Amino acid sequence: MSRELPTVQNGAADQGSGEAGSAGGPPDQPPAVSSGKLMLTLGLAGAIAGLVIVLVFGWADPRIQAYRAKVLREAVQEVLSGPARYETLYVTADGLSPTPPAGVDTVMAEKVFLGYDASDEPIGYAITGSEPGFQDFIFLIFGYDAGRERVLGMKVLESKETPGLGDKIFKDLEFVDGFREAAPPLVGVKPGAGTGDEHEVDMITGATISSRTVIEIINHRIEDLGPLLESGAAAEAAGAAGADDAARTVSVGRESGAGTEES
Repeated sequence: MSRELPTVQNGAADQGSGEAGSAGGPPDQPPAVSSGKLMLTLGLAGAIAGLVIVLVFGWADPRIQAYRAKVLREAVQEVLSGPARYETLYVTADGLSPTPPAGVDTVMAEKVFLGYDASDEPIGYAITGSEPGFQDFIFLIFGYDAGRERVLGMKVLESKETPGLGDKIFKDLEFVDGFREAAPPLVGVKPGAGTGDEHEVDMITGATISSRTVIEIINHRIEDLGPLLESGAAAEAAGAAGADDAARTVSVGRESGAGTEES
């Protein structure tokens, strides 16, 4: 006599199938965020970030400008070998003036600095300039005696030239001192190849582009400002004695020198 046995396989399979279905069901979805609320959050975050930037800039900018002014004052003293005083003259369409051109901010206006000795006699101009070097722009200041047509000194204010090579334009004191009493237009020569000519300046081995850029900056600035500086020196030597320094203006037509491209 046959007996029918209970079957559990299908039930187990059904149970397993049910459990799998429960475990493999879709996860709970996060609640939807409205676009308006998202835009509000982003706008608030941007406003806070902008406010922080403005506050930091407002705190830092006066300090940065004060530091730059201090560095410039010290550089003017250095390239003019310690003048008793100096005055700022602005380059205008008519010449050099103690007041900037109308509508031009004093920070952005082109300017030169005229130094005086203890007897209140002019000793030369401190002139800034910049041009692209090997890595980035090179900013410098140099002293110039327009009456004798001699460079009085040079100082690099800012440079990002290659460490160990291009940075020698301000670290190599022999190169820096080579500009003292040099006569423009300056001519760069390889070390040891000079003839002793007053126009020659020894360049730096391994940093030819950087050292040549320094020479070209000085040449181009003197070409550009030469007529103004020479007329100013002549007017001072002729005796604008007794005139108020703060009100003195040297008027002369300005000529722009065309700079040559580096080969």
